[in-house]
Amino acid sequence: MTKLSVNINKIATLRNSRGGQVPNVLKVASDIEAFGAQGITIHPRPDERHIRYQDARDLKNIVTTEFNIEGNPIPKFIDLVLETMPTQVTLVPDAIDAVTSNAGWDTVSNKDFLKDVIATFKQNGIRTSIFVDPDLKMIEGAALTGTDRIELYTESYADSYAAGNLEGVKSFTEAAKLAHHLELGINAGHDLSLDNIEYFKNNIPHLEEVSIGHALICESLYLGLENVVNMYLNKLK
Repeated sequence: MTKLSVNINKIATLRNSRGGQVPNVLKVASDIEAFGAQGITIHPRPDERHIRYQDARDLKNIVTTEFNIEGNPIPKFIDLVLETMPTQVTLVPDAIDAVTSNAGWDTVSNKDFLKDVIATFKQNGIRTSIFVDPDLKMIEGAALTGTDRIELYTESYADSYAAGNLEGVKSFTEAAKLAHHLELGINAGHDLSLDNIEYFKNNIPHLEEVSIGHALICESLYLGLENVVNMYLNKLK
């Protein structure tokens, strides 16, 4: 079975919009694990507009499944990862002002940089993954960095699927086959949803883990809305 790691950034966004601790990020993470998810993902950014660096420290003592921290390996991020020692660190080439992740690494031109950062994490027993597009040259480059896994950046698949183009998965299938041949583990994430996840899973060999946040939280709000409205109505009778 492919593991599900739930990205809880949107929970932190909601909390931060009001101040205080509602919803409580730590309780939500524990509940998500209790509901059966096999991992918790966070993606702290330098401006801490959703997940805060302190959240990462606090979650380290709460998460009992796999703890995955994503981010651009700037010095502050590297220090945080080494302090919290998650199960996995996923390296993402985000610009500081990026709204969300929008590209994989150029693993060829950034090989030496990635190699050094990955070596540091692996020396400390932290599994490494790097965010990549389904480009065979980039997959080959990833293998030369020493990373344990790649995370396939799936926005283009999601867009193709939504447009009714099932052929959009083919580049991801080929990328996964090559990655497995090169002895890389395979993760995936970005815009995966209840609509498109099953088709993706069925067409990606050796898929070990998916990280899903925005869609899962939005779907949870909608699919739970009728239940909560009726709970209020029952209280007000």
